[in-house]
Amino acid sequence: MVQHSDSVDIADIEAARDRFDDESVVKRTPVERSTSLDELTGGEVFLKMEHLQWTGSFKTRGAYNKIAQCVAEDGTDRVVAASAGNHAQGVALAATKLGIDSTIVMPRTAPQAKVDATRGYGADVELVGTDFREAMDFAEDLVDGTDVEFVHAYDDPAIVAGQGTLGLEMYEDLPEVDTVVVPIGGGGLIAGIATAFAEHSPETRVVGVQATDAATVPDSLQKGAPISLESVNTIADGIATGGVSELTLSLIEEHVDDVVTVTDGEIARAILLLLERAKQVVEGAGAASVAAIISDELDVEGETVMALLCGGNLDMTMLQTVLVHALSDREQLLRLRVRIDDQSGKMEEISGVIADHNANIQTVRHDRSAPELDVGEAHLDFQIETSGAGQARAIIRSIRDHGYEVTHVNA
Repeated sequence: MVQHSDSVDIADIEAARDRFDDESVVKRTPVERSTSLDELTGGEVFLKMEHLQWTGSFKTRGAYNKIAQCVAEDGTDRVVAASAGNHAQGVALAATKLGIDSTIVMPRTAPQAKVDATRGYGADVELVGTDFREAMDFAEDLVDGTDVEFVHAYDDPAIVAGQGTLGLEMYEDLPEVDTVVVPIGGGGLIAGIATAFAEHSPETRVVGVQATDAATVPDSLQKGAPISLESVNTIADGIATGGVSELTLSLIEEHVDDVVTVTDGEIARAILLLLERAKQVVEGAGAASVAAIISDELDVEGETVMALLCGGNLDMTMLQTVLVHALSDREQLLRLRVRIDDQSGKMEEISGVIADHNANIQTVRHDRSAPELDVGEAHLDFQIETSGAGQARAIIRSIRDHGYEVTHVNA
């Protein structure tokens, strides 16, 4: 078993909640039942809407608990942190509320909306490197040899205890819950939540979720030590830390029942599902819990389950990417390549076939340069809005019936 000298227990979590005496910093977030997810999973699904927290994520809980202790015990007047976005905003808000300065180092690839929000909460922001690790290295160098406090995103008992206050709420919101599903990045969130449930409802199953291309916990548990990734690639930037710590891994090993992974495609589907059915805008990390319960990786049939929506800071550029991917997967956004003799009237004829199905052509591109084409041939590349897979198949069939070679080119 992984050991860590500074662990976290229920007393630490309860003490953290006692420090949350200002509802403009940390508020209790609502829970809603989702009948749509009930139908998809066969269980009774409740959504813990922590994405409605101030700053749009749970991160303020840990940051405020950590900084409040530093101010009270050490007279700290400045903190430094590294973050891709959500921890940055949590630290900035907590520091400002406690009357101290903060400097946040963010990678240059951080969504602009998160950079702007962090500055809006009162922090000085420095953009360094292309990923979280480079930002972290720079931030640690800033505090090296100084008395400035570094606020780690997850490798700190005070941070874990602060995040654990969410576990207390989740238990109080639904004491009869059979399974709680929690996204994992660095592990601080699930470590705190699992510790709270271990005390108040040890029979509740606690399941962690990681993005497939950022998953470190399964290997870390197998090897008994934290494993890091050189690079991560996922739309769920909020859980793209590329590693866990000894502290968080030890608590996961002790209190978490299972860890599953979900693909970016599954996360995109969950984001769109939450937008359509629950009317909630949730970022990739926040939607990972729903991605898990609608995937084949996690069976919650017949159970009362609570999925944690832990973050709502979805960059609009990423939303566009997710929508295009998810709509393409559903074939509501259809890309077709039609091979034609390059003669006048062909585009009009094929467009008419598509119009006969009441589908909308978004774009069409005429290409004579593809190497597989013979002289006098061309491709027409259509992007079409459809009502779904049924209409898409009917359009393809009709174009072929008119004598054209057509290829479905959706990725």
